[in-house]
Amino acid sequence: MIDYRPAMAMVYNEGNAVLPAVEPSPCRVAILRYAWKQAKPHWRSEPSWSAVRRVLCTVGMLIVLSIVFSATAPADDADRQATFNNQLLPLLRTYCYDCHGQSDGEGDVSLAQFRSADDFRTHRDLWLRTLRQVQAAAMPPADADPMDSATRAKMVQLIDSLTNSVDCVQHPNPGRVTLRRLNRAEYRNTVQDLLGVDYQPAANFPGDDVGYGFDNIGDVLSLPPLLMEKYLTAAEAIAGQAIVTPPPPRLYRFDKRAVNATGADRYRSRDGRLTMTSHGTVSVRPEITFVGSYKLILTAGGSQGGDEPVRVQVKLGDKEVGVIDVPSEEGQDYELSLRLPPGKRELSFTFINDFYDPKNGIDRNLDLYHIHIEGIERRRSTVTSEEIPASHKAILFVEPGPKRTADEASAQVLTRLASRAFRRPATAAETRRLQSLAAEVRRDGGTFEESIQVALQAILVSPHFLFKVEKPQPYAEGQPAPKVSQYELATRISYFLWSSMPDDELLLMAHRGQLSDADRLRKKIASMLRDRRSNALVENFASQWLQLRNLEAAEPDDRQFPAFNDQIRRLMQRETLTFFAAVMRQNRPLTTLLDGEFTFLNEELAAYYQIPGVRGEQFREVSLQDSPRAGLLTHGSVLVVTSNPTRTSPVKRGKWILDNLLNMPPPPAPPNVPELSKAELSGSLRERMEQHRANPACAACHRMMDPLGFALENFDAAGRWRARDGGTPINARGELPDGTVFDGVEQLRGVLSERQREAFVRCMIEKMLTYAVGRGVEYYDRCAVDEIYALLRANDYRFAFLVAGIIESDPFQKQGERE
Repeated sequence: MIDYRPAMAMVYNEGNAVLPAVEPSPCRVAILRYAWKQAKPHWRSEPSWSAVRRVLCTVGMLIVLSIVFSATAPADDADRQATFNNQLLPLLRTYCYDCHGQSDGEGDVSLAQFRSADDFRTHRDLWLRTLRQVQAAAMPPADADPMDSATRAKMVQLIDSLTNSVDCVQHPNPGRVTLRRLNRAEYRNTVQDLLGVDYQPAANFPGDDVGYGFDNIGDVLSLPPLLMEKYLTAAEAIAGQAIVTPPPPRLYRFDKRAVNATGADRYRSRDGRLTMTSHGTVSVRPEITFVGSYKLILTAGGSQGGDEPVRVQVKLGDKEVGVIDVPSEEGQDYELSLRLPPGKRELSFTFINDFYDPKNGIDRNLDLYHIHIEGIERRRSTVTSEEIPASHKAILFVEPGPKRTADEASAQVLTRLASRAFRRPATAAETRRLQSLAAEVRRDGGTFEESIQVALQAILVSPHFLFKVEKPQPYAEGQPAPKVSQYELATRISYFLWSSMPDDELLLMAHRGQLSDADRLRKKIASMLRDRRSNALVENFASQWLQLRNLEAAEPDDRQFPAFNDQIRRLMQRETLTFFAAVMRQNRPLTTLLDGEFTFLNEELAAYYQIPGVRGEQFREVSLQDSPRAGLLTHGSVLVVTSNPTRTSPVKRGKWILDNLLNMPPPPAPPNVPELSKAELSGSLRERMEQHRANPACAACHRMMDPLGFALENFDAAGRWRARDGGTPINARGELPDGTVFDGVEQLRGVLSERQREAFVRCMIEKMLTYAVGRGVEYYDRCAVDEIYALLRANDYRFAFLVAGIIESDPFQKQGERE
C-alpha cells in the first residue's frame, strides 16, 4: 500500500516542502484534467478554504499516482535492451546456453542466437515456452547446475517483462474477436428464447471445434457446407413448429408402386390393385410438412368370406390409429381422420383377419387400390385457440383485418421478429427484403401465416442470426480503442452468462444507453446470475474448464470397481456442477472451489462415497467437516476423469491441477523419449514413477506434475477413498521443485488456496475471460487481468466480482486489433 501522506504534506506545503519537478506527459495531463473535473463542482459550491483543500488534495494525490504509474510503466527500448544485457543475459549464459547454445540447441531450441530485446516480441511463442519451462521448474534439468528459488523468480520476472511488456497507461490494446458463429448450445438456447421452440440440433449438426479448451472460440467455429444444409433444414422445421399453418389439401397420393410390403410372396398384383391373400402389411412414409389434422382415404375392396368383413389395421409408427372395415367386393373409398406431426412418418396397413375354408372354397382376401392423404382445408378463423401454440401467438401479435392490410401486418411482425433475432434493431432494408419475400408467398396463393413462416426461415439462416456480428469501428493508433455498441455489448453479456440472446430488459437497456451506467449494469448482472438461464454458464463454462465432458468417455474397470456405473457417473457430474453453481449464486469466494467443506449429494452418491446420514433421491447440501473430502479436487468426477481404467494416474492428476487450477501447463514431452522397459519398472506405483523420473529426459516434465498427483493417491481410479493400494499403505507425500512439502490432499488444498491463491485466481480470470470474449488471452490482456484481480482482491475474491470485472474490462467492452 502506497502511503500518500508525505505527498499531501508537500501539496499543503507543510514544512516548506515543494513538489518535485515533473515532466509533463499525456498520462499526467489526463490525470490533472480528471482531477479538475472531479474538484470543479466543489470549488463552485464551496468557495472556501475547505474547497481549496479538497481541490489540492485531489490534484496532489493524482499527481503522485501519475508519478507512481510512470515509474512502473514499461521501460523504453533502450531500457529494455539494458535489462536484457545486464540482467537476463548473464542468467541465460549460466543456466541455459550449455544445452541451448547458438548452434547445438537441444530440442531445436537455440537461445544464444537472440541478442536484442526486440527478439522477445518477434519470437514471443518461443520465449513464452521458455518462460513456462522455467516457471514450472522443468528447466534447467535436474542434472544441470541448480537454480535457487530467488534466481528462478528473477529469471521468470525478466523473461516475462521482456516478452509480455505492455503499456497499461497509454491505451492498451483490448484485442479483437473473430466473427463468432453460434455453437450448438447457443443455437438451441437462442431458438428457445426467440420462438419458444426447443430444437435439439446436437444429433444432426456437426460437432463444434474446441479452441483454448472451449467450444465458443471464434477462430475455430467455421461454417462448413454440411452445417449450412443442416441450418436450412432446421429453419424449415423450426418455423413449422413455431407458426401453425392450415395444411394444404391433397398433399399425398400413393398407388401400389409406392408402398413397401413385407412378405412379398404373399401378395399378388393384378388389374392395378395389390392383393393380399394372407396376413401381411404394407407401409408408406409420407413427409409431413405441417402439423395438423389430415384425412386418410383408403381405396380398397376384397373377397368376402366368413362372418365378418375384410379388416385393415392402420398404425402410425407403432401406435394403432384405427381399424377400417372393407365390406365391399369392389374398390371403394374408406376414410379415417388423423392428427399428424411434421416429419417423415410411417403409416402401415395390415390385413388382420385372413380366412380360408378349402372345403367350401371360401377365401377372404384384401385388394388395395390407393392410399390417399389430404389436409383438411380450413380458414384461420375456424382454428381454436387450443390448437395455436404460444409461439404462434407471440410472433403473430397482429393479423390482417378491416383496419390493417397484410403488408402492414407483416411489416410490424417482421420488424419485431428480425430485430429480436438479430439482437439489434433491424434496418429498413432488411425489413423490406423480408416483407417482399412474404408478399411473394401470398401472391403465390399462400396464407398470411405461411408468408410469415417463410420469412422466418430466411431470418433463421441469416448471418445476423447465426453469427454474433459486430460492426468494425475505426481504430486510430495512439487513440483509445472504440467501444462496441450498446447492442453488441448486450449480446456479449447474454451469451457469456446465458449462452443465449439478450432478454427484453437487456435490449431495452441497450436502446436507452444504460449499459454504460456501472451501477445499472452491475444490478443487471446480479439479476442475470440469479436467473435460471445462468445454468448455461455452469454447464458450458464449468464443464469445459474442469473437463467434465470427458467423464462420459471415462471407463473405470468394472471388475476392479463394480460399484461404479453410468448412474454414478451422472450423479458425479451433477455434484460438481451443482457445487460450482452454489459458489456462483451464493457469491462465495473463488477459493471455496478449492477448500469448500461442503458438497451436494443424494442418498445414492453419498453411499458410494461412504458418507452417512443422507436420505432420498434429491440433491442437498452436505457438510464435509468430518470427511477427507473438500473442494473440487475430491469430487469423484475430477478423480475419475484424471485416472486410467485400472489405476490412478498421478501424472494426469498433476497435469490437471497445473492446467486448470494454476494455468501453468507443463511443457510437452521432448520428442523421441524412449519408454522404460517393463524390466526397468517394478514395485509400487510411486516407486515406478520415481524410476521413470530418474530418466533425465522424463524428469523435466514430471518434477511438477507427479508430487501434485501423489497427494490425491488416497482416492482410487473410481473416486472412492482408500487407505491402502492392495496391501501397501498409501504414501501421499509430495515435494515441489521449490521445496514446498505437503502430505495428502488436505495439505495440498492449503498450498493451493493460500500460497498459490493468486495463481489460482488469475487462472480463473484467464479461463473465464477466454470463455467470455471467445478468444485466447494474449500478452496485451495483462492490463485487464491485473485490474480484474485487483477488484477481486478488494472484494474478498467473491464470484460476482469476477463476472463483473470481466464484463467491465476493455477486452469485453472494446474493439482493438489482432497482433
